[in-house]
Amino acid sequence: MKAKVAFICVHNSCRSQMAEALGKLFAIDIFESYSAGTELRPQINQDAVRIIKDLYNVDMNETQKSKLLDDIPAVDIVIKMGCNVVCPYLPAKHVEDWGLDDPSGKSDEEFIKTARTIEEKIKDLARRIENNEIKL
Repeated sequence: MKAKVAFICVHNSCRSQMAEALGKLFAIDIFESYSAGTELRPQINQDAVRIIKDLYNVDMNETQKSKLLDDIPAVDIVIKMGCNVVCPYLPAKHVEDWGLDDPSGKSDEEFIKTARTIEEKIKDLARRIENNEIKL
């Protein structure tokens, strides 16, 4: 059975959505990816959607939507994206804070940097799960 991983932040509109998309792209064989927050947004950050489409050919508008914590199943691992305020709480066997700055309102270069950092962290998380470095 695959681990369930939730990427969470307050608004579930940018970094957590990018992480969900990249988790589904790079770690689908290792874990199930979800994202959620404590507040809904009418749509995912369209700069994030555009950058993920350009870099990875994944259309988050087609595959994802803003979700609340209650909208996702119970998870094994929680990844906090770096809220700079109080991050939402979700029970899990393992919790990490990736401390990523929100690129919202910034340049494409900031979005690309954030996407590439998330990609690296997703691949590292998958490796650690596969090698049983994270106890579930």
